[in-house]
Amino acid sequence: MARDYYEVLGVTKGASDDEIKKAFRQQAKKYHPDLHPGDKEAEAKFKEVNEAYSILSDPDKKAKYDRFGHAGVDPNGFGGGGGGAYSSDYVDFGDIFSSFFGGGFGGSSRRRTGPQKGADLKYHMALEFMEAAFGCNKSFQITKEDICKSCNGSGAQPGTTPETCPTCRGAGRVQQQTQTLFGMTMVTKSCPTCNGRGTVIKTPCTQCKGRGRLKTIKNLSVVIPAGVDTGDMLPVRGEGEPGTNGGPYGDLYIEFKVKKHDVFERNGINTSCSVPITFAQAALGGEIEVPTIYGKEKYTLKEGTQPGDTITLRSVGIPNKNNPKMKGDHVVKFVLEVPTGLSREQKQLIKQFNDTLTDRNYAKRSQFIQKIKNLFK
Repeated sequence: MARDYYEVLGVTKGASDDEIKKAFRQQAKKYHPDLHPGDKEAEAKFKEVNEAYSILSDPDKKAKYDRFGHAGVDPNGFGGGGGGAYSSDYVDFGDIFSSFFGGGFGGSSRRRTGPQKGADLKYHMALEFMEAAFGCNKSFQITKEDICKSCNGSGAQPGTTPETCPTCRGAGRVQQQTQTLFGMTMVTKSCPTCNGRGTVIKTPCTQCKGRGRLKTIKNLSVVIPAGVDTGDMLPVRGEGEPGTNGGPYGDLYIEFKVKKHDVFERNGINTSCSVPITFAQAALGGEIEVPTIYGKEKYTLKEGTQPGDTITLRSVGIPNKNNPKMKGDHVVKFVLEVPTGLSREQKQLIKQFNDTLTDRNYAKRSQFIQKIKNLFK
């Protein structure tokens, strides 16, 4: 059973013409045969996308489809009336996509055999909490494809040169006529003889076996800016894989993962930590030291500090990676630690002290007890 055309393009039924066209371009570019040579599943999805667009981009066909579904646009169905979903005309999708994407697909052999930028690479880098907070220099290794130094990337044994492919005559692309659901279709594909290079190598380089490339381990060093966080990407230009036909190298993207810290937590550029305090400190107040990523800071606790109370220290958090002079805040949460392992004398002293306390000393407890009494009157 054919899928709903709106579902195929990933739009809702009330989508505008511009939304339908934009969705079609995205889906068609995703599944275009030029990007998936030999992939039958991608080819089928590409045809499905084109079929959906041929209906939803035509006001008359779209109206029939919205009213009657697939039957309304079936040439053999009650809604057909001629001019159905398919055409028997020859179609060169390369020409269509050249107009949509600026010559990025299909019949432009000059573009295909011209300089092409190399593939981009991604490297996952783990950082300590403080390394990410303040920035650092990091050295690392990557394994990537690079130009064979023996043949300088030509793939031909030194002293020889590649020859023009006899099948595509150097174009790197060939056109093939195919019978599809749309009728006879002219599809442009990568040349099977030269694999799209436009040249063939009769005497391959012994080092790279004619590939023009070799797996290489490369040592790199980068400066990590202060303030990076998990998921941030740092581009290193020109450290990807080499291009083809004289094209430039791709880029390397370093993706960071910041390790957890024993004391501090992070939320963007803000930091936080929990600080245990004793009953005496909470009740009487006094000067204590609280940690920040820059070191210890003195702070005077107020009398009657409650468990869970927090303070905010301004501008002692993590630097903003786009503006290092701007720093986040640091939140300190006070956690009351109840003493354990008390001796008999200590327990007796606490009991004596507790006997001297009244409801006035426990305002929250007194309010809670009153609420309970009111609840069960």
